[in-house]
Amino acid sequence: MKEQIDVIDEKTGRPTGEMASRDDAHTKGLWHRAVHIWFINSKKEILLQRRSKEVKNFPDSWDISSGGHVSSGEEAETAALREIKEELGADIHKDELKMIGDIKQQMVINNGNYIDNEFNNVYLVEKDLDLRKLKKQIEEVQDLKWVPIEKFRKMVKENDKDLVPHPKEYALLLEKICKK
Repeated sequence: MKEQIDVIDEKTGRPTGEMASRDDAHTKGLWHRAVHIWFINSKKEILLQRRSKEVKNFPDSWDISSGGHVSSGEEAETAALREIKEELGADIHKDELKMIGDIKQQMVINNGNYIDNEFNNVYLVEKDLDLRKLKKQIEEVQDLKWVPIEKFRKMVKENDKDLVPHPKEYALLLEKICKK
């Protein structure tokens, strides 16, 4: 059986009581929840993942450190820890997850065939990860790299074509990091 996700109300972000497959959610434009997790290390570098060439949305592009959908009935924090383990092979304690905000995102790509209507819970993890010791989920992640904050800021400012467009989220992330 395909993973089921809760359909949520566009205005409140609360579950409607309906469920859908991930594919149906993106074909029909159903609102749902996702988690985005950003890692920053002690050198003030941000971890980026290069998405697999096989994924439906933004293949072969640089993106958030880790992320994914919140399964039906699952708490966002649990989904974040699960996604980190699945995509990066890293064990993170829930106390290391720092919620930095929620972003409502609407995006239509792939000639209108992929509609992404999401409420994203955005987390920050301050941790030094050795990329050589991480186990990438090859179906989702083809590469990982640490990027200095100033280089990342420049990529965002210049709308780098290799970076998945998350302008509101990048602004939130950079604001939170720069406050530290």
